[in-house]
Amino acid sequence: MITATVLYILFILAFIVHDGEEIAVQHKWVVAHGDVLSARFPMLRHLFSYLRQLNTKAFAIAALEELVLLIVVTVYALIGGPYVIDLWSAIFIAFAIHLIVHILQAIVIRGYVPGLISSILLSPLSYLGMQNICNTFNVSQLLLYGVIGVVMMMANLAFAHWLGMKTAKNKRQ
Repeated sequence: MITATVLYILFILAFIVHDGEEIAVQHKWVVAHGDVLSARFPMLRHLFSYLRQLNTKAFAIAALEELVLLIVVTVYALIGGPYVIDLWSAIFIAFAIHLIVHILQAIVIRGYVPGLISSILLSPLSYLGMQNICNTFNVSQLLLYGVIGVVMMMANLAFAHWLGMKTAKNKRQ
């Protein structure tokens, strides 16, 4: 079993690797594949249109905001703040789900999606983290923390993308 401190640090490194892959390819990939995917999945047309606007700089700013937040939570975890295991577990569960979503997206479109390679490579770490979390909490707690983590991730993702778009637009003017 891996210690909590090692897992906290590995999580930050995993995030950097995963978001690094996304930053490197997201914009060019969406520009290259957005029209074809919009035609295949018309209900997602607005999403692909939005993602085209999220250039590499805006995406990198959004990822940096998320990284800063993750570092703050990790420092809080390392100093042993109240409810830290609950908070950290919720965030880790959301990240593990995020990795699975990339793999499922690739299966659905039958090809590469940004974040796929790191999602596959980080699967063992995700498994170890989830194993630790599952050994700590009961099923109802796991479900609760999963829902909380995903809601927090989605809310922060919306804020991070807003920040990225706003900052990238301001730097162009």
